[in-house]
Amino acid sequence: MKKTTWNVSRRSFLQRSTKATLALGIGSSVIGSAFLSACSSGDGEDEEEGVLLATGFAQTALAYDYAALEPHIDAMTMEIHYSKHAAAYANNLKEAAEEEGVDTSKPLEEVLMSMSKYSTKMRNNGGGHYNHELFWSTMSPDGGGAPSGALAAAIDAQFGSYDAFKEAFETAGKTRFGSGWAWLVLDKNKGLAVGSTPNQDNPLMDLSDFQGIPLLGNDVWEHAYYLNYTSDRAGYLSNWWNLVNWKAVEARYVALMG
Repeated sequence: MKKTTWNVSRRSFLQRSTKATLALGIGSSVIGSAFLSACSSGDGEDEEEGVLLATGFAQTALAYDYAALEPHIDAMTMEIHYSKHAAAYANNLKEAAEEEGVDTSKPLEEVLMSMSKYSTKMRNNGGGHYNHELFWSTMSPDGGGAPSGALAAAIDAQFGSYDAFKEAFETAGKTRFGSGWAWLVLDKNKGLAVGSTPNQDNPLMDLSDFQGIPLLGNDVWEHAYYLNYTSDRAGYLSNWWNLVNWKAVEARYVALMG
C-alpha cells in the first residue's frame, strides 16, 4: 500500500543520494532543497514501500485495521486517534494551506523546514499531520523485535546497545512535559539522536529546539494511550516497541544515508 504519491524508487533515490546527504545540515533550511529533490517522484522503477521520505497534505488510508495493533493499542483508541484527531489535523492543514497560499503539490516537508514563516495554525496542523502520517507508517501488526543491518549497527555505535537506545527513547517520552512526541532522528552529522518536541512540533521545523530528519516517532499525547493505559505513559512507551515496523524504519535510514 502506497503511503504517499511522493514515495520514491529506492534505486533512483540512491542515485541522487550524494546530493541529498550533502544537504543534511540542520539550520534554517534543515534538510535543504537537494533532499527535497531526492524525495520527488521516482523514475518508473519498482518502489520500496515504507520509505515515507516526503509527505502529502491529505490523510492516507491506514495499512491495517483499527483492531490490528491490539492488545498494545486498542481498536477504539486507534479509530478515535485516526478518524478524529489525525483527520482534524489534515482538514485544518488544508484550510491553512489555502489561506496562506501554499502549493500543496509539493511535499509538506518544504513547509515544515520554513515553519517560522507561517501561522500558528499551519504549525499546529502541519506538524500534527506529518507526525501522524509517520507514526502510522512505522507501526505494524507484525512489528516488534529489533532493528537489523546498518541501522542496528548505527544504534549500537551511538547508544551502546539496542536496550540503551530504548531506555533513552522512553525517557524522552516520559519526561516530555504535557503533550508531545519522542523521536529518533538522523542529525546534521548523519548520526543518530533521541529527543522530544512539544505539542505537534517536530524536528524538521526550523523553530524546533531539537532538529534532525525523523526516522521514528511516538505520540505521547494522552489521546494516543489513555483508554488502555489511563495515566501510565511509561507502560504505553514500553509496550509500543511490540508494534514498531523496523523494516520501514530501516528502509528510511538506508535511503537517507545512501
